[in-house]
Amino acid sequence: MTARLLDGRALAERVEASLRAEVETFAAMVGRRPRLVVVLVGDLAASASYVKSKAAAAGRVGIDAVVVPVSATAHTADIVALVASIARDEQGPADGILVQLPLPPHVDTVAVLDAVPPDRDVDGFHPENAGLLSQGRPRFVPCTAAGVQRMLIDAEIPTAGKHAVIVGRSDIVGKPLALLLASRPPTGVPGPERGGCDATVTICHSRSENLAAITRQADILVAAVGRPRLITGDMVKPGAAVIDVGINRVDGRLVGDVDAESVAPVAGWLSPVPGGVGPMTVAMLLANTQLAAEMRLGNR
Repeated sequence: MTARLLDGRALAERVEASLRAEVETFAAMVGRRPRLVVVLVGDLAASASYVKSKAAAAGRVGIDAVVVPVSATAHTADIVALVASIARDEQGPADGILVQLPLPPHVDTVAVLDAVPPDRDVDGFHPENAGLLSQGRPRFVPCTAAGVQRMLIDAEIPTAGKHAVIVGRSDIVGKPLALLLASRPPTGVPGPERGGCDATVTICHSRSENLAAITRQADILVAAVGRPRLITGDMVKPGAAVIDVGINRVDGRLVGDVDAESVAPVAGWLSPVPGGVGPMTVAMLLANTQLAAEMRLGNR
């Protein structure tokens, strides 16, 4: 058995193509393009690279992306005030607002993220959006979790009644993805990525005992813990779908949380690193931005 690769780049290109048409329609109706404002605090090279890739992707679909740089020495109150001014459209329309993480250690990340109005929260981190997701009526879903779900749907990987195991319990990936996979698909909600998957979900973390025994039960295994090559072939059920969310740099190379060399002969599907979940995370950010713009217009 050789796993079928889940090509996140190709799927992201199809998502972007669809979004381009939606953006053109919006611009024709409103007289301007949707606008994403990104707050970049400090000079962390990885953050600057991520923001650059997000801005480039926005440009490809016709979304205006504006990056607002902030000194690494800025205090929490200063950043909160800046986010509030952006939300008041003082620097031009802001359909979506994103605060690039991580923030410097002295900054209260929760306070800053809570300052983003929930109707502009295209990262899906505001507690109001987290609450809506928990009730099965998602508005803005965290982008990586939404990207993973979209990949499963696009590849027609069975989810209903299947056992999904998520290794990692972060608010950004593990928890929202668990809710998405376990949720009942709602009626009247546009787009398959907005619905649930009817899976049975187990969340594992650093305190989980006998991790390999749990992961071997998974029909769908998601690794999102930030430990290079944690998941090996002997931890995977034959034929399982394995989704690698990890981004780790080892000896100058990007590697995931999955040891692809040993897992590929066992799994039925495998997302690569790079080129798997990463491009879909950015694509879902663009989809959330377009949704936010349409909501402000009253079309959703």
